[in-house]
This record gives sequence, structure tokens and C-alpha cells, in this order.
Amino acid sequence: MPFLRETEYTGEVVWLGHVPEGKSLRAEPVQSLEFGFNGVSGERHEGLNRASCVRVKNLYAPGTEIRNVRQVSVLSAEELAEIADKMGLDDLDPSYLGASIVVKGIPDFSHVPPSSRLQAGNGTTITVDMENAPCVLPGREIESDHLGYGAAFKPAAQGRRGVTGWVEHPGTLRIGDQMRLFVPDQPLWRP
Repeated sequence: MPFLRETEYTGEVVWLGHVPEGKSLRAEPVQSLEFGFNGVSGERHEGLNRASCVRVKNLYAPGTEIRNVRQVSVLSAEELAEIADKMGLDDLDPSYLGASIVVKGIPDFSHVPPSSRLQAGNGTTITVDMENAPCVLPGREIESDHLGYGAAFKPAAQGRRGVTGWVEHPGTLRIGDQMRLFVPDQPLWRP
């Protein structure tokens, strides 16, 4: 029995972004991205390891070197539209959220199980770490261009912020590529 079950869901890559190193979370839209085992070269989230942050503060002192399972941020086009609607915007540019990949066609995307895989036809594979909880950083980017809307992001994005992940198999992704969803074939944990 395989440990990863292929689902009937495929996501079309509709947007790709490169987040330059620096203080800003804002991504630059691109037509293709080259993913290596370190993530995307020259990006803010590149690296096999990273410094621990508030997300794991109950495990490590701030700045402790840990494995980088947050090399990429993957969002859903459908969930971005829901966030924009809740914020009162016509649309929401994924660059504000520091997105690496936006896919279209996978329902309830932010809640795909941890350890799921998104695999393109050329073998490029992203392993899902977990749901990406909303934070204030995208709100700051939104506010800089849409005065009065930044604070609305965090509540509007609850359960819709996408997932973080890491590169399991390197390769290139392009706009229009299809990514098949594989999920862990295991029962839910019920202690």
C-alpha cells in the first residue's frame, strides 16, 4: 500500500513570485521559478536551515537553528478571492502575501494535510509543512498600497492563508503547469 495517495485534484499554477532577500515580504511576479533543495536561490526564505521564530517558541529559544520547512508559500486562487471579498477589495495581489506559488482548482486548500505533496508533471515536488497562519506582515504590505485595508487582512485570512512547504524534488515551475495533489494515506489521529 502506498503511503501517499494520489487524489483526483490538480492545481493549475496561475501565479509565481520571487521574494527578494530583505525586510519586505512583497514578492515579485515571475513567469517561472527554479526550485533547488534550498528553495529558490536569492530568496528571503531560501536555505536548508533557518532561525527559529515565534511559530515554534514553545520548542526553541528564538534564533535556534532548525530545518527550514518554510521555503515556499503556496496559496489558493479561490481562497485569495475569498480573502479579498471579506476585506472589501475587488482582488488581492498575492505579491502582498509573499507568495511563491498560487494554484487554482484544489478545494479547501489551506487545510490539505501536512506531508501532502504537490507534484508537477516534470517531477518538481513541494512537500506541505502545514497551514500558514495569517500574520501582520501582509497587512503592512496591503496598507502601503490600499490605505485603511491592511488591518482587515489577518481576520479575513483565517483558514485561507495557504500552506508553507519545502522542496522535496527540485525543478522548474511555470505559469500554467499542473500540480497533482497527493495526501498521506493514514487515519486521523484520535488520542
